[in-house]
Amino acid sequence: QVQLAESGGGLVQPGGSLRLSCVAAGSGFSMYFMGWYRQAPGKQRELVATIISADSTNYADSVKGRFTISRDNAKNTVYLQMNSLKPEDTAVYYCGAFRNWPPSAYWGQGTQVTVSS
Repeated sequence: QVQLAESGGGLVQPGGSLRLSCVAAGSGFSMYFMGWYRQAPGKQRELVATIISADSTNYADSVKGRFTISRDNAKNTVYLQMNSLKPEDTAVYYCGAFRNWPPSAYWGQGTQVTVSS
C-alpha cells in the first residue's frame, strides 16, 4: 500500500515556473515507476511525464523541453519542475505510482495548477 501526497500547485503567470512534489508513504518506493498526470476541466486525464530512474524518463510532446521529472528514492519523493508555463497547462496535477507485479496503481489527491495573467 502506498499513499501519495502532492504539493506545490498554485497560481502563476504565463512564462513562470512551479515545482510540484509528491511524497509517498509506505514501503518499496524505489520499486514503483512514478508519473505525473493532469486533468483539465472537461477533458480526460492525460500523461505528463513518467520516471523509472534518472536515465529512464518519458514526456508528453506538449511539455518536452519545459518540464522535468525527477525522483529522490531516499526521500520517497518525485518532483515535476515546470518552466515556461502556458495557460493550457492549467489543470489538476496528479501523482501516480505503478508496479507491474503485483499489479498496483496508486494516485494522490491532486494539486491545482493555474496559469493566468
